[in-house]
Amino acid sequence: MLLRRITRVTPAAVKFSDHQKGRRFTAQAAQKIAPLSNNLVQSLERIVGKSNVSEANAVREQHGRDESYHTCAPPQVVAFAESVEQVSGVARLCNEHKVPLIPFGSGTGLEGGINAIKGGVCLDVMKMDKVLAVHPEDFDCQVESGVTRKALNNYIRDTGLWFPIDPGADASVCGMCSTSASGTNAVRYGTMRENVLNMEVVLADGRIIHTAGEGRRTKKTSAGYNLTNLFVGSEGTLGIITKATLRLHGIPESSVSAVCSFESIQSAVDTTVQVLQCGIPMARIEFLDEVSVDACNKYAKMDMRVAPSLFLEFSGSPKSLEENAEIVGEIVKMNGGSDFRWATDVDERNRLWKTRHDILYACMALRPGCKPYSTDVCVPVSNLPQVVVESKKYIDEAGIIGAYILGHVGDGNFHILFIMDHTNEKEVQTVLDISHRVAVLAQELDGTCTGEHGIGIGKRELLLREIGENGIQVMQQLKQTLDPNGILNPGKIFF
Repeated sequence: MLLRRITRVTPAAVKFSDHQKGRRFTAQAAQKIAPLSNNLVQSLERIVGKSNVSEANAVREQHGRDESYHTCAPPQVVAFAESVEQVSGVARLCNEHKVPLIPFGSGTGLEGGINAIKGGVCLDVMKMDKVLAVHPEDFDCQVESGVTRKALNNYIRDTGLWFPIDPGADASVCGMCSTSASGTNAVRYGTMRENVLNMEVVLADGRIIHTAGEGRRTKKTSAGYNLTNLFVGSEGTLGIITKATLRLHGIPESSVSAVCSFESIQSAVDTTVQVLQCGIPMARIEFLDEVSVDACNKYAKMDMRVAPSLFLEFSGSPKSLEENAEIVGEIVKMNGGSDFRWATDVDERNRLWKTRHDILYACMALRPGCKPYSTDVCVPVSNLPQVVVESKKYIDEAGIIGAYILGHVGDGNFHILFIMDHTNEKEVQTVLDISHRVAVLAQELDGTCTGEHGIGIGKRELLLREIGENGIQVMQQLKQTLDPNGILNPGKIFF
C-alpha cells in the first residue's frame, strides 16, 4: 500500500508556538482563586443537605483529577446531588453567584475534563444511580446520571439485551454521553452519538430541558434542531446531563474470538483495512503492537507471540461465524499473519478481552513508580496504516521507553499509551511533543486529534487547528447563549 504524501500547510492563524505544543495543566498554571462565601456553602447545604456537602481536603482532591496526566486541581467544595431538582438548585445558585460548577461522574476521563482549574463547586451526581425504565420490546432504556455501564448491563442481563458501548473503564453512562465515548465495540455498534435517543439536561441557569422532548424515545425524528447531539460530547460545558435514554441491542446468538500476529505493524493494519473493505460484519478489531503484547504476556501470564497482533471478534449465527472466520483467515494469511488462535469458550473469550482491557495495568507494571499518559487520534480507515507506522517512527526516533500502541483500529481509532516519569520534565515534554506530532499527522490525513477521549484541557489548541477560527467562534457563541456567565466547567474545550 502506497503511503500518502502530506503537502498541506497549516494556516498561519492557527499555528502553534513551541510553548503551546502539548500544554498541560500544572499547579503553577492555576489562577489565584477567591474563597467561596459562607453564605454560598450554607445555601448548598440547604439544597442538597448538610451531609452532602464537603470541604475536606481528601474529598476535594479526589474530585480534582481524573486519570489524565494533569496535576490535581481541586474544587473549593464538593456537593453530592440525589435528584434533578437538587442539580437544578445548585446550578441556579452557582449562576447567581457566578461561581464555577464542574459536573463529576466516575472520574475516569483522560483529558482533565473534571479538573477544577478555576476553583468553584464540584457537583457529584453518582448518587443518582437508578435504572428508571427498560423497554425490551423497543430496545431502549432510561437511566440516571450515576448508572455505570457495567451496572446497566447487570440490570438488563435477563432481557436478552445489552448496552455495548465499552470504553474500558466502568464509566458512568451520562459521563460517556458527555465525552462521546466509544470503545472496542464501536466498529459494529457505533459510539455514544449513535446510541443516545434523548437526555434530560440542567442548564447553567437551572432550567431543565429534554433534548428530544419529555418522554420521547423514537429511533428517529425530524422535529427541530438535534439538541441531543449538541450535548453529547460537550464535556459538561453546556449543561449537566441527569438522565439518558439509550439504545439497547440484542445479545448475539454466538460469538468467537481470535488473536493473530504479524511480522510488521503495516501488515496488521493492512489486514484490518482489507477485512472491512470485504464488508465482513466484525464485532471488534483491536490492535496491539509487540511491546503491548509483551506487557500482556507478563501481566496476565499469557503466551502470545511477541509481535504486532490483532484481537478479533465475530458474532452472529454459527454458520455465518464459520464463513466469516474463514474469509478473515485467508486475509490474515495473505498478509503474512500467523499463530491464529481461536477462543470459542465463554471463559476463554472473557480472559482474552480482559487481557486487552487490563493493558493499562500491564504496562504500568513494567515501570513501577511511573504514571500513564494516553492519547488517541482517529483517521479514515484507509489512512490508518500510514498514521500508525509514522507514529511508531516518532517513538523510536525519540528513544522513548515504555510507549505502547494499541487501539480500536476497526473504526480508525488508535491510542498511544506512555508510561512516564512525571517528575522528569524532559521526558514529559518529549512525550507531549510526540503526542502533538501524532495528532497533527492525523489531522493532515483527514482525521481528528481525538476519537473518544475528548478535548478537556490538553487538546484545546489542536481543536482550533482542526475546526478553525470560525468553528471555534460558533462554539463560543453557543456557549455564551446557554451559559452567559461561563460557570459550567470553565477552561475546557477552548480557552
